[in-house]
Amino acid sequence: MVMFLFLVVALAVVVAAVTLAVVSGGESAPLPEVAPERLQDPLPADRPVDSADVETLRFPVAPRGYRMADVDDALGRLAAELAERDARIDDLESALAGARAAVAHERHGQREQGEGTEDQR
Repeated sequence: MVMFLFLVVALAVVVAAVTLAVVSGGESAPLPEVAPERLQDPLPADRPVDSADVETLRFPVAPRGYRMADVDDALGRLAAELAERDARIDDLESALAGARAAVAHERHGQREQGEGTEDQR
């Protein structure tokens, strides 16, 4: 019985010592601040972003999810490039519509010209 009591007291002392060491940081200096993880492979700055860049994009995990600055930067870049592509598509569609209208006008003019020469005969 004395041995059992001794083991319980010894176990309580060891648990208290470990808990105190963990909570107080031990005898050593506190841990140095670690630099936060940064986005390892950001979107390329020297060329437009393509689908492979978006598929391989991985954000480092922070204690409460992803780092908002990294996600905001990536989303801002993607939004800007999508807006640029949309504007380019609009320009090309306008140019195509203008070219189609010019061809239709030219064909209409040739038809009228052909009808006029037949009337003169």
